[in-house]
Amino acid sequence: MVILSKPAIEQFSYIRNKQPATALFPPLIPIVDLSKPDSKHQIIKACEEFGFFKVINHGVPMEFISRLESEATEFFSLPLSEKEKTGQPKPYGYGNKRIGPNGDVGWVEYLLLMTNQDPNLATENPESFRVALNNYMAAVKKMACEILEMVADGLKIQPRNVLSKLMMDEQSDSVFRLNHYPPCPDVLQSLNDNVIGFGEHTDPQIISVLRSNNTSGLQISLRDGSWISVPPDHHSFFINVGDSLQVMTNGRFKSVKHRVVANSAKSRLSMIYFCGPPLSEKIAPLPSLMRGDQQSLYKEFTWFEYKRSAYTSRLADNRLMHFEKIAAS
Repeated sequence: MVILSKPAIEQFSYIRNKQPATALFPPLIPIVDLSKPDSKHQIIKACEEFGFFKVINHGVPMEFISRLESEATEFFSLPLSEKEKTGQPKPYGYGNKRIGPNGDVGWVEYLLLMTNQDPNLATENPESFRVALNNYMAAVKKMACEILEMVADGLKIQPRNVLSKLMMDEQSDSVFRLNHYPPCPDVLQSLNDNVIGFGEHTDPQIISVLRSNNTSGLQISLRDGSWISVPPDHHSFFINVGDSLQVMTNGRFKSVKHRVVANSAKSRLSMIYFCGPPLSEKIAPLPSLMRGDQQSLYKEFTWFEYKRSAYTSRLADNRLMHFEKIAAS
């Protein structure tokens, strides 16, 4: 259990959720063993049916995971004035309760970092934190590239690095986020009343790689609109299909809508690597996936254009709607 100091966000009122997890017989979350030869087929199936899956035997050393979790716990235990000194120029760096510039709020504090720049780390031992961040991000980036190459193999796309090269590019606009959800003692233990930690949304990037400590809170939306809770597993990672990959597969994969609800007793600490392409990269359905006279469902756009649109929207907005092609009547 992660125990942290009294959070500064207690000064804010709660945002309550009136749409609880509702699936009567929730399906099992797909689990992909990356060491198995058929993992690429399992990934494709999970991306088509859920836009979400859990990976085991992922190759990320537990030492890297544990060390970063320890450093993050120490960071979020600092006084608010110290945490606010940490990070990179806005909109990156430390944030508290307010998620983005458009009025979204949640029971959360966070550290948002660009992956290709060293942050200013205002901790007692900033070099230790920096090493932990770099080791973890490098290992997760490697795993994410392997997953994207398995996606290419499963879709029979050549070359197999058509997706992973976007992450490996020096100009890759990938982002890393540490979220801390403090205990929320006033959470009502009711099926129809939860405190929102992070509101429902999809991720705009290609994929997102998530892990957390063993505290529950993450929920995903199924195709029928019902919500299910994702059992925590601090040894494993979870993969979200992002909006960009939905477009690149012309809607064959769907970006997964997800959210976090607050926990009444325990802190939740999560780490998310958002795999983004270079800002100038053009996002459109991959020609090799278009069959016959199949039409593109989306207008071509650059990642910069979509990112700008996404981050000027509310969390729950359907951001892709503005880039969908209108079918001829």
